[in-house]
Amino acid sequence: MTRRTDWPEYTPSPDPSSASAPPWGAGASTGSQDGDGPAPSRAGAGPSRSPSTPGEQQSQKRQPGGPRSTRESRSREPQDPVERARAICLRLLTGTPRTRRQLADALRKRDVPEEAAEEVLARLENVGLVDDVAFAAAWVESRHHSRGLARRALARELRTKGVDATVIDEAVGELDAEQEEETARALVERKLRATRGLERDKRLRRLAGTLARKGYPEGLALRVVRQALEEEGEDPEELEEHFPGI
Repeated sequence: MTRRTDWPEYTPSPDPSSASAPPWGAGASTGSQDGDGPAPSRAGAGPSRSPSTPGEQQSQKRQPGGPRSTRESRSREPQDPVERARAICLRLLTGTPRTRRQLADALRKRDVPEEAAEEVLARLENVGLVDDVAFAAAWVESRHHSRGLARRALARELRTKGVDATVIDEAVGELDAEQEEETARALVERKLRATRGLERDKRLRRLAGTLARKGYPEGLALRVVRQALEEEGEDPEELEEHFPGI
């Protein structure tokens, strides 16, 4: 039986921005054929030649993206703190939006002086390259439609990115209760097909747990699940045992 006291706490998923760009970011790069095998040989090509000079041998040993290339990249950064901070921020903003807190944390980790960091962040805000209000609005719209997250889950994700509480309230406020319930119904409808044939108690836990993990309130989730089961043909009187007062 699904009881209110059994309602699981919402556990946020790993920060998506740390693994991949949000849906409004840049696309992925492509490789050749399956990307794992060697390149196909060309007909008529001559025998391969081994590097004959020390310079050629050394260049083949250097692999891009390794520790040495990272050190070389950092060594080419401007030495002036302000210019260095600017270069770091612009590189991080390439292809994916960031909040002011995310950029500030990145500059702190790179030992950029606080005064230089604040100057650069203020400039980026003035020209619109850093805009927490726009970031929060786009995040709510994208994550709600692509992942079906409820307002509570969306607010928690934005807090982890350092967005101000007032900005968060404004962003999640654009997602009204009616739209949130409609999304919850769609999530349950998809899950119904996958849970047919399960014991009733187990099925109810699966359906309610789907909504709980996405941040939906207990009352809303149980009401949506009950209505979906009744529409599917479940006996309302029998469901009353599992959803008392719902």
